[in-house]
Amino acid sequence: MTSPSSPTHPPKRPIRALPPGRSTDAQKDKVTAWFAELRGAICAAFEGLEDALADGPETPELAQAAGRFERTTWDRPEGGGGVMAVMRGRVFEKVGVNVSVVHGEFSPEFRAAVPGAETDPQFWAAGISLVAHMRSPKVPAVHMNTRHIVTSSRWFGGGMDLTPMVSDASDTESFHAAARAACDAHDPAYYPEFKQWADEYFFLPHRNESRGVGGIFYDYLHSGDWEADFAFTREVGQAFLGVYPELVRRHMYEPWTNAEREHQLNRRGRYVEFNLLHDRGTQFGLRTGGNVEAILMSMPPEARWP
Repeated sequence: MTSPSSPTHPPKRPIRALPPGRSTDAQKDKVTAWFAELRGAICAAFEGLEDALADGPETPELAQAAGRFERTTWDRPEGGGGVMAVMRGRVFEKVGVNVSVVHGEFSPEFRAAVPGAETDPQFWAAGISLVAHMRSPKVPAVHMNTRHIVTSSRWFGGGMDLTPMVSDASDTESFHAAARAACDAHDPAYYPEFKQWADEYFFLPHRNESRGVGGIFYDYLHSGDWEADFAFTREVGQAFLGVYPELVRRHMYEPWTNAEREHQLNRRGRYVEFNLLHDRGTQFGLRTGGNVEAILMSMPPEARWP
C-alpha cells in the first residue's frame, strides 16, 4: 500500500524530553490490573468469533475446531515477567494477546534511547500487545498495544493500526472513526496528531510504502495529569475492543480465492519486515531481556516474498 507521503518520508520522531516524576505503586497496580482485564475481554471476544463462524455458510474452515487461547507464563530473570496468550483457529490463523510487567536496569547502550534513563537506568514497564493474522484474506490483520513505562520520569504510549489484505474503504472509515472517538473524548487535538504519527511510524522506508491504512500511534504521553493519561490509554483499548470484532464479523463468512490468499501471504512479508527492522516494541523487548517467543509473537504463521 503506497504511502501518501513523498519518497522522502519524514524521519521517525525524536525522543521527547519529559519532566521527572515516577508513578506510585498504587498507580502501577492500577495499570497492571487494567491490562490483564483488557486481555481477558479481548480473548473472550475473539473466542466468541471462532464459535460464531459455525452460524454462517458452510466453509472449509468449519472442518477445524474453534480456536481457544493457550496461555504460557514466563519469568524474566532480571525482574518481572508476563503471560503469552496465543490462539490458532478457523477465523484467527494466529493471534497473540500478551501482557507483561517487567523491571530492572537498562543496559548502558540503551539508556540514551529512553527518556529519564540517562540519569537513572532503573525502569518499570507494563503493557498489553496484540497482533492478529487472519485466515481469510478478506479480514484485515490488526495490531494494538498500550503500555506504561517508568524511569526517572513516566509516560504512556501505544495505539492501534489496521492492515487490510483487500482494500475496503468502509473498514478503514470505521476503524478511524473509533480511533477518533477515543481521542476526541479526551482531547480534540489528539486524533490529528496521533493519526499523523501513525502514518509516519507504520511506514517501511526501504520500500517507500505504508504497512497498512494506519490508525493512531502515541508515545511519551505525560500531560501532567496521570489519571487523565491513564483514562485515555484505557479508552484506546476499549475502542479497539469495540471496533475490530465488528470488522471481523463483516467479512469472516465471505469466500476467498487462491489468488487473494497468495496476495495475503505476500503482504504478510511486509509485516515481518516492519516488525524486525523498525518496531520499537520489538527492539525494547529484545534489549531488556524479554521473552523472545512473546516478543516475536507478532510474526505471521506463514508469509511469502515474491
